[in-house]
Amino acid sequence: MFSGRLLPALYVVSVVAAAAILGPLLPALLGIGPGYLLFRDAVSTPRTHVTDTTLGIGDLPPRAVPQDFFVAMVSSVVDGGVVVVAILSAALVFAGVGFGRLAFRLVPGAGRPGAVAAALVAIWNPYVAERLLQGHWSLLVGYAALGWILVAASDLRERPDAARFLRLGGLLAAAGLTPTGSVLAGIELAVVLIGRPVGLRPGLVAVGLWVLSTLPWVVTAVISDATTTSAAAGVEAFGLRSEPGLGPVGTVLSLGGIWNVDAVPASRTIWWAAIATFCSLLVVATGVVHLWQRRRTLDPLVRAIGASAVVVAILLVLGTFGPGQWLLEFTIEHVPGAGLLRDTQKFSALLVPGVALAVAGAVAAARRRVPSGFALAAIVLLVVAPLPDLAWGVGGSVRPVAYPDDWAAVAAVVPDDRGSVALWPTDTVRHYRFAGGVSLDPAARMLRAPVIESGALTVDGEVVDAPSAHAAAVASVLEAGGSPAELAALGVGWVLVEDDSTPERLAAEARLVHDGDDLRLYRVDDPVERGAGAADRALALAAHLWWAMMLLAGVVGAVVASVRERRRTSR
Repeated sequence: MFSGRLLPALYVVSVVAAAAILGPLLPALLGIGPGYLLFRDAVSTPRTHVTDTTLGIGDLPPRAVPQDFFVAMVSSVVDGGVVVVAILSAALVFAGVGFGRLAFRLVPGAGRPGAVAAALVAIWNPYVAERLLQGHWSLLVGYAALGWILVAASDLRERPDAARFLRLGGLLAAAGLTPTGSVLAGIELAVVLIGRPVGLRPGLVAVGLWVLSTLPWVVTAVISDATTTSAAAGVEAFGLRSEPGLGPVGTVLSLGGIWNVDAVPASRTIWWAAIATFCSLLVVATGVVHLWQRRRTLDPLVRAIGASAVVVAILLVLGTFGPGQWLLEFTIEHVPGAGLLRDTQKFSALLVPGVALAVAGAVAAARRRVPSGFALAAIVLLVVAPLPDLAWGVGGSVRPVAYPDDWAAVAAVVPDDRGSVALWPTDTVRHYRFAGGVSLDPAARMLRAPVIESGALTVDGEVVDAPSAHAAAVASVLEAGGSPAELAALGVGWVLVEDDSTPERLAAEARLVHDGDDLRLYRVDDPVERGAGAADRALALAAHLWWAMMLLAGVVGAVVASVRERRRTSR
């Protein structure tokens, strides 16, 4: 159970911390100023539509399901830019509250100050900063759910009733907004079931709920034509990157190390990273010693979380060199779906429960010698202050944009039943004048028709992901001049030109239906019908709807379980 004054304190602190980080985006919630994310992997649009692409049954692996489906459904009612900013804001707030609740429950003597410190470190850390800069807003939803899942799963030991199962299922579905988030949630669920068993039947039900929460990406991966393996080169390209003065071990323990050097706060690119890491590890070490001295009296879940954090840290380090790296390369190249593992730094999220408990333990240790306020202030200073540029959109890097009018005009013209949309240039990495940085092309999320995305990915000059066969064929036709007849034979009904170099035959023979400052749209007549079959589309839609039902049922279960717990507490 939780103190009646705990949750208000955690929510207030988490809201303040989230607002400090996402300040540039918050006016968008009120419809003030630019309102859309368009940087690196983060793409939001006024409206996302349910297409084969958003269902994950297009030419590419289902990496953004059920995320795109969820945004498509909600953006039919609320502006898509508001939806994404609201989800991101909620993710940071609930990350703080979730890990704060976990620390309050499992660390005796930490009290509210320890829980608040755990909440702050869960929000204000290099992992959050780097994932924000990479545009992984939906991954942060899965990250936010981890603390809640640990508490909800452990609650099944005391009272495995329907409301608590529904609540757990909803949390697993929320974490599964992305495939990686679903994997993270499954690992943390296993930590609870192994480290603090809840009984055979409740445990089996919990595992079943996790399996059901994965259906959107598992089903679409099975029925999609996209390749489910990756090139071994992806391990080195996306692997953990050591930060200045830290090496692999220090980088892992600092929660940093994202593969993209451009997605790192400025303070983590210089010697200051080592000082910041030393400060945070000093706090963590203090907390670990405090918890170790009381290990016999602690909840078994503390030991399970600590052991899992140690195992994950070791695996992350081993994956950066020698046999560990070779094994990872072999797995990714030969095991379907193992490409989820290539961005290894994502799994540093599994260290955060242990870090949160250690920070709370440090507060508990300090409270024995100094007043609680001083203990909390000292811990926060050592953990939060070394990463000052996380504030205000990670130093102003994360900020909203406004789409030029051309995008709305094109979206209004393209229907959902006259062929797919090809892009020119054919790659999907863009540098728009209105965005101010590198981003993905937003067409696939903005248009009602399926958009042909190449899926090709090159990192540091090396091809990590080859384009799909269909996308490569379309690109070949466009590069050869863009014959409308050949494009129509490939199912292309539209070509969206995003630069000044329209393919010659396309310009001469296709019909120009929109000519703007930023975009030109060409109509290709009589495209052949190409796309997923009705059965595949029905299966994918059913899997997504089941996931949505789990999410909604989880909200109901959470409300019912919360009311019951309050009634029992008040007796």
